[in-house]
Amino acid sequence: MDFLELAKSRYSVRKFKQEEVPQELIDKIIEAGMVAPTGANIQPQRIIVVKSREGLDKLYECTRCHFNAPLIFIIAYNKDECWKRGYDDKKSGEIDSTIVATHMMLEAQELGLGTCMVMHYRPQQIIEAFDIPNNVETSVLLLAGFPSEDAAPLPLHSESKNTQEIVSYR
Repeated sequence: MDFLELAKSRYSVRKFKQEEVPQELIDKIIEAGMVAPTGANIQPQRIIVVKSREGLDKLYECTRCHFNAPLIFIIAYNKDECWKRGYDDKKSGEIDSTIVATHMMLEAQELGLGTCMVMHYRPQQIIEAFDIPNNVETSVLLLAGFPSEDAAPLPLHSESKNTQEIVSYR
C-alpha cells in the first residue's frame, strides 16, 4: 500500500476483537518506533508494552478510554535524555515520543491492526501502577488490536478543514 493510502485508511479504532496480538507483530510495531526520528537521535522514548491480563486491568483503571484493547503501549520519554533547544531550553521529549507513537500506529495499520491514540488518562495513576521512575513522563497511550468486525471510524473522521485554512505559502 502506498503511504497516502495507508494514512487515509487509518482511523481511531474504538472496538477491538478480544484476540491476542502475536509477538512478531508487536516486535514490528516496536521496531517502527525505534527507527522514528528524535532530536539529535538521542532516543529518549520509553515504550511499556501492556498485554497481560493483570497489566491491562491496571491500565483500564487509569482511563475510561481503553475500549477493551488487548494491547496497549504506554509511550513515554526520559526527561533527562531529551535534546534541548539552546535558544529557549525547550526539550524535545514530548515531540519525540509523539513521533514514535505515530510511527508505531502506522506500522500497526500496515500489519492489519487497529489503533487509537489516547491522551485522556490519569498520568499519576499510571506512574504508580507501573512503577515508572520520576524522570520518565508519559505522553500518550497507543491502544492496539484487531478491529472488531463492526468497528468503524467516527462520522467526523473523513472531514477536514480546507487547505486554505491550514496551509499558507510565504
